[in-house]
Amino acid sequence: MAEAMRQQVANMLKGIERYNPENLATLERYVGMQSQENSYDLEANLAVLKLYQFNPHKYNKDVACKILLKALTNFPHTDFVLCRCLLSEKQCAEKPMDQIIYLADILERCDFQAFWNRILGMPELSLQIVGFADSIRKFVCHVVGITFQTVEKALLSELLGGVDAQTLSHWVKKYGWKEDGQVIFIASQDENIKTKNITEKIDFENVGALMSACQR
Repeated sequence: MAEAMRQQVANMLKGIERYNPENLATLERYVGMQSQENSYDLEANLAVLKLYQFNPHKYNKDVACKILLKALTNFPHTDFVLCRCLLSEKQCAEKPMDQIIYLADILERCDFQAFWNRILGMPELSLQIVGFADSIRKFVCHVVGITFQTVEKALLSELLGGVDAQTLSHWVKKYGWKEDGQVIFIASQDENIKTKNITEKIDFENVGALMSACQR
């Protein structure tokens, strides 16, 4: 249903209609659909938060929390920062918004073990978003892929949230990594280094002027 609404919402966001508070109920319902159907529309979510700015009496904390949780699932993109900037300092200090912001800080530091430990203590947050854990694992794999050449299975399992052997194998295959005993071969980071040829172009006139100056 979320995909079916995408075009309708896109039309709502054109021109001055983007700031029409009468559209807020539809946009909030769309946020709920994104949460339940594992879809994502940053522009629509930013429009909701902007309408809350202009109409503070219509602010819905539950919807705002879902928007920030969805933004978390799109790391390493800067969606979370964009969404947070549309919230007031008071709104950011409220629970559970402050907890979501703390989760973002942990993710930004790539302290994945701390992130999963925190999530285990507040399942009511992550369970609001279908596919939340797997979306975070994609970010973990992105970081692992650009950081490690090899990593122990036990460590990778922890980084992915303490997953079992079958789930670990799924993510290893998904990213084309290789298992070798208790070690996962990620890639040689030398392969990720891009060489660049630098060509200097010097005109004869410039060389001639330089040689003349040297002869004086």
